[in-house]
Amino acid sequence: MKMFLISDNLDTRIGMRLAGVDGVIVQGREEALDALKNAMADKDIGIILVTENLVELIPDVISDIKLNRSRPLIVEIPDRHGTRRPPDYIMGKVNEAIGIKL
Repeated sequence: MKMFLISDNLDTRIGMRLAGVDGVIVQGREEALDALKNAMADKDIGIILVTENLVELIPDVISDIKLNRSRPLIVEIPDRHGTRRPPDYIMGKVNEAIGIKL
């Protein structure tokens, strides 16, 4: 199984390429949807890395894939500017999942 990157900036693409991960740079919703469709059609790709900025452009599609498909795994990653998530993002998700505040 391979990993594939869908990014909105060159720096992230270069960094992942140095780690051996192939990918594409896209701008806008339509290009992101096309890249995602092409990556999902490749049976060798098991993990698709998508930058947080692009996930914000297609949240409905990403959510549908995560909830209704077992393959590929979609992983949201920060770009070179860092994460856009709040500092307590993971703890918030844990609290939401178990229904109590830790």
